Amino acid sequence: MVETGAGRLHQRRGAAAFVAAKKTLLAAAWVVGFALVFLWQSASISLRSGGARGGSGSGGVLLGLLSAPLPPLRPAPRLRPAAYNLTDFGGVGDGRALNTGAFERAVEAISALAERGGGQLNVPPGRWLTAPFNLTSHMTLFLAEGTEILGIPDEKYWPLMPALPSYGYGRERKGPRFGSLIHGQNLRDVVITGHNGSINGQGEVWWMKHRRRMLNNTRPPLVQLMWSKDIIVANITLRNSPFWHFHPYDCTNVTVSNVTILSPVSGAPNTDGIDPDSCQDVLIENCYISVGDDAIAVKSGWDQYGTAYGRPSSNISIRNVTARSLVSAGISIGSEMSGGVANVTVENVRIWESRRGVRIKTATGRGGYIRNISYRNITFDNVRAGIVIKVDYNEHADDGYDRNAFPDITSISFKEIHGRGVRVPVRAHGSDVIPIKDISFQDMSVGISYKKKHIFQCSYVEGRVIGSVFPKPCENLDVYNEQGQLVKRAVSLNSTELDYDI
Repeated sequence: MVETGAGRLHQRRGAAAFVAAKKTLLAAAWVVGFALVFLWQSASISLRSGGARGGSGSGGVLLGLLSAPLPPLRPAPRLRPAAYNLTDFGGVGDGRALNTGAFERAVEAISALAERGGGQLNVPPGRWLTAPFNLTSHMTLFLAEGTEILGIPDEKYWPLMPALPSYGYGRERKGPRFGSLIHGQNLRDVVITGHNGSINGQGEVWWMKHRRRMLNNTRPPLVQLMWSKDIIVANITLRNSPFWHFHPYDCTNVTVSNVTILSPVSGAPNTDGIDPDSCQDVLIENCYISVGDDAIAVKSGWDQYGTAYGRPSSNISIRNVTARSLVSAGISIGSEMSGGVANVTVENVRIWESRRGVRIKTATGRGGYIRNISYRNITFDNVRAGIVIKVDYNEHADDGYDRNAFPDITSISFKEIHGRGVRVPVRAHGSDVIPIKDISFQDMSVGISYKKKHIFQCSYVEGRVIGSVFPKPCENLDVYNEQGQLVKRAVSLNSTELDYDI
């Protein structure tokens, strides 16, 4: 057979491909061989130095290294002079064994180190079922990546505690209340952090019992620290609390940073995200919160009990937060504010798919004050009511409240307020006994989704708009230009048309 030029060309190409394939196979074999030798040497060195733990041997080390598809988890940084693992105290992270005793033994060991700087408890990856336990001063609770602390759903494991002194009652029921899953009182220097490990309250059973009125006591928060100072909660996830997720009560110097808080946006009643209550010097930043009630609610006690306790919430900064609340509001003040709320700054906040954006709620009988509150760079995205101030939130601890205790609402400013898909941008309704004084709006442009005559609603409001404000503000406010010059005086303090369906 005569070989054609095309045939010879095809043979040469085939030979070249064969040689190239051989070279590739040889190179791959060389790389694999080098890797095996390297790993064998590493394993031998590890064995000689005692690095091969648990009798795995070089073959086990080699096979493990070759088969491991994922990089190792990040080690927990040592943040205290001493560090323990929960497994050192008998912890088992299988989601079934009860670890309450292990947590308690670990906390006791750390408590003994207070004078030497305290200790760190590392909770390794796993699912760690537990009943409530207490923290101690000078303690860091570190949740590794892949860690989940689970609250046991059976209420018989949850202790009852006295009512908070500024509330008089448990909050939902008279009498004592359930204590939180992670609790602490009169502590100093406490850190709860990690590589985004989570604390899960498994609140579904609690929510069901609450709806069916099967509980005789107020549901427990997930994390509650009381009468404490120098608190840091950072880089973790809180989810599915039976009640409020994080409740610092009468605490000073509290930082919440890079925390994710999640519960169903419906069907999970009163699962507030963060509720600083009679607290001073609080920073909440860089958080994502989507819950079944207020994402953040600043409080200071309820009616006559809060007035008698007399401990305000003040010097609070909330910034760089994304929030969702289908039931209530992204950022709230009140309604329990009888001890007073002052000097609160809310900035760089996005609130999406929510019933309300930012909200102030109070009522006759609360007493106290809300003053020097500043909102800046707030974005609403598909929010039913953007800004709400309500003075008829008539939910009281009992009938012993003072009918002449009128809260004072003064000096509330809104600047750089933007968004889209908002039904009612502003609803600020004071009353003849609780007027809203010194309120201001500046640089506001909110795209509306509901065309109605009165979509910027005011009553018993005194204040001003400065520069460009859209939609058209109500007649209750003085109008100033960008240079601060008066353009038009307010016409009236009377009510405009109301839209109660928000």
